[in-house]
Formats: sequence, structure tokens, C-alpha cells
Amino acid sequence: MKYVISACLAGITCRYDGFSNSNDTVLRLARSGSAVLVCPELLGGLSVPRTPCEILHDRVYDNHGSDKTKNFERGALKALNIALSHGCARALLKARSPSCGYGCVYDGTFHHVLTPGCGFYAALLEKAGIKIFTEENIRAFLDTL
Repeated sequence: MKYVISACLAGITCRYDGFSNSNDTVLRLARSGSAVLVCPELLGGLSVPRTPCEILHDRVYDNHGSDKTKNFERGALKALNIALSHGCARALLKARSPSCGYGCVYDGTFHHVLTPGCGFYAALLEKAGIKIFTEENIRAFLDTL
């Protein structure tokens, strides 16, 4: 069964700062042939590197106050279509991200404060019935394989 993974967890240098969040377990999963790697932020037209972004009142702003919501909406929809076209039933996403965060995200103050909520992509995946995990509960994800 196919699953979608946040590309940054699989070593792709697509984070806002030009780095990745590479995780050895995820790297092995990415090489399995069942993984589909996506970065909704790149799919939405954002560059690497880019200014950090956070969600505030259902909008996404960078740390200079520029509204990036349209980029996040566009990228989330494109990434959702990729996951659906591959028949993905599960997702392993980057925790706390304004795209991929699930359960909690940064609150828009850029002070590393978490608030309950989901990133734009995670919210679309959840609506589509795709089971979501993050690298913080990777053991539970592995138990579903």
C-alpha cells in the first residue's frame, strides 16, 4: 500500500532554511518503493530558501508579515492530488509545519509557541480520509505497515 511522506523527512533539502529534516527511518521508508514524496510548499510556488511562515487566524504569514496563504492553499491541493492519484491511505508528515503539521502548529507569533491545529496540507489529507502520522509518532506509523 502506498503512503505519502513529507519530502524534507526523506532528506530533500526543501525546508524554508534550505536544509532537510532527514530521519534515518524515513529514509529507509522512502527507498521502499511504497513512498510518494511531496513538499506542498514547493508545489505552491515557494522557493528554497524562503522566510519562515506560521499560521495565524487561518492565514499563513511569513515573519515579515507577507500573506503566503495562496501559496499554501495551492501547494496543499496539488500535494493532495498527488497522494490521491497514487492511492495513498496514510501519510507521514513533518510535525508543526504550516503545511504538514498535525495536531499542533506554531501560533503565528514566531516565538516557538505551539497551538492546537493542523497545517493546510494535513487538513486536506484528513478531510480526504487519509490517516496522518508525524515523525513524532513514527512507531505508530510503522505498526500500520
